[in-house]
Amino acid sequence: MGLTLQDLAWHRAVGHLIERLDQPDFWLALSRLLHDYVPADSWVALLFGNGRPRVFAESPFEGGGSDPLHHDYLRGLYLLDPFYIASREHQGSGLVRLADVAPECFEQTDYYRLYFTHNVVADEVQFNVQLDAESTLCLSLGSERRFTPEQITLLELIRPWVTALMRKRMSFEPEPDEQTSTGSPPEDGGVDRVMQRLGTALTLREVDVVRLMLAGCSNKEVARKLDISAETVKVHRRHLYGKLNIKSQSELFALFMKAQSTP
Repeated sequence: MGLTLQDLAWHRAVGHLIERLDQPDFWLALSRLLHDYVPADSWVALLFGNGRPRVFAESPFEGGGSDPLHHDYLRGLYLLDPFYIASREHQGSGLVRLADVAPECFEQTDYYRLYFTHNVVADEVQFNVQLDAESTLCLSLGSERRFTPEQITLLELIRPWVTALMRKRMSFEPEPDEQTSTGSPPEDGGVDRVMQRLGTALTLREVDVVRLMLAGCSNKEVARKLDISAETVKVHRRHLYGKLNIKSQSELFALFMKAQSTP
């Protein structure tokens, strides 16, 4: 079977991208190429590591200027991002779907309601490239509609080209201290460091429960991840609610937002 016109167009476009590997608009050109085959409503190229994510490029904000929700993400909401969590727990390269990494109660979380549905809207897929033991390069595509099985299959088919280009691009990205587009530089942190800013002493296990609860894990999922019983999870939850003087997960999320925005 010979090459189709669509095959020829793809290989020609990839050739043009290779020529643009060292150009400032590489990520935009790559996102536009992908959009020709699988339409997406938003995209972002970023690096997950031990500190805050490094953003290399992203789709423009509709209102112009910078997206305030994106600033919230970089200040601390990324800690609740199922893609970020998955990249830290199960490192590796490949195409990752939201359905692969979202916890059981993800759509019931305040993170989903107040951030995800506004910034990503309905569905998300991510090309991941594991660079080393600590760093994962990601190209995330967000959509106002669920990606269809056919679209996922197509993205998986072209994944080797996309991830190879992403890996090659890294040699042309600036060092962290040269990058100014994301404001404050990446720093070490986590839910435990964020919650410590509240001035309330939580045990390490309680912090683990907070992190998993806010991410959307059910009591059973928390129990499985921490290798404890569901009843013990409920006890930890009751204790930390008492320490923080709150009565709901929404109040816990509000405290998290307050803490992560505190210098």
